Amino acid sequence: MTVIYRDEHGDLNVLNGKRVCLIGYGSLGRPLALNLRDSGVNLVIGVRAEPSKELAQSDGMTAVSVVEAVKNADVIILMLPDEVMPQVYLEQISPHLRRGQTLIFSSAYNITYRFIEPPPFVDVGLIAPRAIGPAIRETIESGEGYCSFVSVAQDSSGQAWKVVLALAKAMGALQAGAIEISFEQESELDLFMQQAVLPALHHILTTAAQLLLNKGYPPEAAFTELYLSGEFSYLMQQVAAHGLLNTLRRLPLKSQYGAISRLDRFSDMKLERLMEVTLEEIHSTDFAREWAKDYADGQRRLQTFYKNQRGLELWELEQQTLELLGRETDEDT
Repeated sequence: MTVIYRDEHGDLNVLNGKRVCLIGYGSLGRPLALNLRDSGVNLVIGVRAEPSKELAQSDGMTAVSVVEAVKNADVIILMLPDEVMPQVYLEQISPHLRRGQTLIFSSAYNITYRFIEPPPFVDVGLIAPRAIGPAIRETIESGEGYCSFVSVAQDSSGQAWKVVLALAKAMGALQAGAIEISFEQESELDLFMQQAVLPALHHILTTAAQLLLNKGYPPEAAFTELYLSGEFSYLMQQVAAHGLLNTLRRLPLKSQYGAISRLDRFSDMKLERLMEVTLEEIHSTDFAREWAKDYADGQRRLQTFYKNQRGLELWELEQQTLELLGRETDEDT
């Protein structure tokens, strides 16, 4: 039976006397650090670059080098990008680990695919928020909280779960419920969403946009109706709050009938098989090896994919629509 942890399962007293360092003060690390600080955790930020140090200090944090932070910490929270983390771990973290320390990851990717292999004398835990960085802080301040996944991969001390749940509570990760899953499941679910659901949604929206443009609908109206109005994102917010079927039932009757009566038209065994293939690539480590190779090669394939997409007329029309609506575009940033 799946276990879901909530605030009452975490005891902040477990962290009394423990020195916690958080490595990485980016879009995810910063809001989690602020939550930890507000919960009274004895926190130090380990930074690799001067801008991060200045930002952390402007937030009232103590910021030191990664090596200094790791040497003096009982708990080490790793908030670096998955691609960067293995090298930083190898050069600045691993040599300074000692018995009794706890490593906490926000993504299970590097452990699952063995880009990082912690020594047997440390605890290894996972607190993986299912929310983007800014929302982590916003949902805590609003009292809603955010969902998360939690796990323990290695319990050398026998106290790993107590520390994981205490930290999760301090981060606000138990407020909306933290689901216990394995490291492997977290990695595979995260990659499956990125590689199966998002591409399918991307294809649906671009196919719909191209069809409407070919039929003579104004680009500004087509893009606005499909997603720029925010109506679609609001609908997905309702799905997150109430579930998919319950949200459908909340729509006007005409919308309910139109959606549910046409579901079978879009049932395609090929789509299911494509998702199965994608999951197999994730589970077999094929994707992890493919991405590691391209990242080491300067992301040449990734840039080629983007180049091919930018050449499509569809995106030129979308850009024009964004400008007409007064929205910020990549060219403005």
